[in-house]
Amino acid sequence: MIDIIAQLLGYFAFIFLAVSLWLTNDIKFRWINSLGCLAFILYGILINAFPIVLTNAALLAINIYFLYKIYNRQEKFELVEFTKDSVLVPKFLSFYKKDIQEYFPEFSLTGSDNDLKFVVLRDIVIANIFVLKTDGDGNAFVNINYTVPKYRDYKVGRFLFEEGRDYMKNKGIRKIIYTYVHNKKHERFLRIIGFKHEKVGDRICLVKDL
Repeated sequence: MIDIIAQLLGYFAFIFLAVSLWLTNDIKFRWINSLGCLAFILYGILINAFPIVLTNAALLAINIYFLYKIYNRQEKFELVEFTKDSVLVPKFLSFYKKDIQEYFPEFSLTGSDNDLKFVVLRDIVIANIFVLKTDGDGNAFVNINYTVPKYRDYKVGRFLFEEGRDYMKNKGIRKIIYTYVHNKKHERFLRIIGFKHEKVGDRICLVKDL
């Protein structure tokens, strides 16, 4: 029985470590890699291979150290509005075009001059682009709310809907509305940060009150 458990732990460790190497998000990499290290530690204990235990214990400690640094890192966030004549934003959209298509396949930068358009800077790097179509009654319909893969750790979302709330309210916005969400991962993220299903007109949308 112990032999079977040891083999399973070895396979799980291999899978976790292999998957972690494909991840571009630092936090996800550290967490998945840590699970692989933990599985290898248990595997090493069961087969009395203490070099494996020692090696993976050291790697696990390194992962924990970097996770601590990531979660406690002080970063500067800032909202910066842009117009459709912006030079940098089209380059950003072109660079991330393939990934954007998975989340907002119908998005194009053309739109009304009254739309609210801004990027979120994270330590002076563009981390998110947000474009909202306002109706003058306090409703803002999301055209795009895209965060680059590297920064999908909820910090941008918390900044947008906590510290950025007053900014949007000063623009007359009272509700943020998604008429449709194309990506299930993005929908899970929206539910976590407080979006709820609500009827808007004749459609069921995801809505967050500011």
